Amino acid sequence: MSLGYALRRIIEEYPLARLDPPARHPLAHVIRKAAPDELRRVLAPLDGPFLVKGSPGRGSHWAAVPWLAVFDPAVTTSATRGYYLVYLFPAHREAVHLSLAQGTVAAIREHGPRSGEHLRAGGARLRERLSDFSDVLPVPTITLGSAGELPEGYEAAHILGLTYDLHELGDERRLRADLASGIAAYRALKARGGLRL
Repeated sequence: MSLGYALRRIIEEYPLARLDPPARHPLAHVIRKAAPDELRRVLAPLDGPFLVKGSPGRGSHWAAVPWLAVFDPAVTTSATRGYYLVYLFPAHREAVHLSLAQGTVAAIREHGPRSGEHLRAGGARLRERLSDFSDVLPVPTITLGSAGELPEGYEAAHILGLTYDLHELGDERRLRADLASGIAAYRALKARGGLRL
């Protein structure tokens, strides 16, 4: 399995998979195990340590937006807080976003209905701090096509990244180079003070 194949499989199969319960579903296994294993393999030359997790949802419910994330354990081990690199799969189109993102749930808990405004403002200031990455990670906003607190929070939490349409996932060399750029931006943000503004 290549990284592009894993991402493409999630994009293509997720809409139909959601019609069945996630427990023991083959695609849930891909998101939780096979895709993270492939991502770990691609990350190996980049000198971790990295923690990689994939989430198709919780319990008996599929996520509105499944994700595959890379965490620096010195920063965070969870998508709820800190900042991390993540592939997010929008509901409204055959695409995937590579996003350097802020933790969403912690912001929702702390700022309530103003969390989106807080995350967007923070993202704008963090983009300025990472302006030297604007050429390689040029996408400043993402849309996920799902209503709800978490999808809208993920959109607001985006700092910078890339968007791939389905046909672009066949270029494994590009995916690896872009992932390396994402990791470099992640490390730069850590070196430049993280989320402290």
